[in-house]
Amino acid sequence: MPVKIPNELPAYDILTGENIFVMSEQRAVTQDIRPLRIAALNLMPTKTVTETQLLRLLGNTSLQVEVTLLRTASYQPRNTDHTHLDTFYRTFDEVKGEQFDGLIVTGAPVEQMPFEAVAYWEELTDVLRWADENVFSSMFICWGAQAALYYYYGIDKHPLPRKLFGVYPHTVMNRTHRLLRGFDDLFYAPHSRHTTVRVEDVASNPALEVLATSPEAGLYLAASRDGRRVFVTGHSEYDAETLGLEYQRDLAAGLPIEPPVNYYPENDSSRAPRVTWRAHGNMLFGNWLNYFVYQETPYVVEEIRAQKHP
Repeated sequence: MPVKIPNELPAYDILTGENIFVMSEQRAVTQDIRPLRIAALNLMPTKTVTETQLLRLLGNTSLQVEVTLLRTASYQPRNTDHTHLDTFYRTFDEVKGEQFDGLIVTGAPVEQMPFEAVAYWEELTDVLRWADENVFSSMFICWGAQAALYYYYGIDKHPLPRKLFGVYPHTVMNRTHRLLRGFDDLFYAPHSRHTTVRVEDVASNPALEVLATSPEAGLYLAASRDGRRVFVTGHSEYDAETLGLEYQRDLAAGLPIEPPVNYYPENDSSRAPRVTWRAHGNMLFGNWLNYFVYQETPYVVEEIRAQKHP
């Protein structure tokens, strides 16, 4: 089944060209089915790129998904046309009276700042507090995962000696966990960050379970014991070119940066990168949608309020 998005959203033509099954709003209203309602709080500066990446993964499942794109009201992004934001995005104040089957919170380029110093931190904590009673399962990505671990469990992030940048191998820690069904014992995922959350800090919290780690990249995947909060410290949603564009951006800015690890063949940036994470990225989002949202959320979405987190 498809992901339901407006025809005018730039991602519509891109995903249609990739043979990803998308459905216009007009066609969706003629189907007698309740789609999964997923809210996506997009904190990345390149809004259109990130929304397309997320919609690509959400659309590659057997479920009909209705996505509501969210943006912050307390901080106005400078890299996205305001017309695009006004047309396709809603603010938290506009949806806080609604319930959603799932929530995705993306990363953001603010990881070297203290959480409380981020311009929209108070608004983000309002979203996280609201999600406890109005969202059945949430997925937090990169800085979004760090922020949620800090807010919900008091687990802090720590600076790295240099930017973690590349595609790293990860090991499955719990073969029977539903989020990891179909995963190989060793799988790859991109990372791009300056801070980390220590594996031992997550493992020592009885409410959390460590699901996948990397010798080089550390924690990659963790979840609350009830499956209603999923934390992904990497970027399985990235396109083939994303790390390369970040590399060129940092070079142009004169920042100390090495080519992304395990990305270019023989570390030669003149060659096209090898995508080694696409299958597991699709599997991660598909498993989350199926096992932790679709099979668990109430059919009457308003009943989510009665199913609070323990």
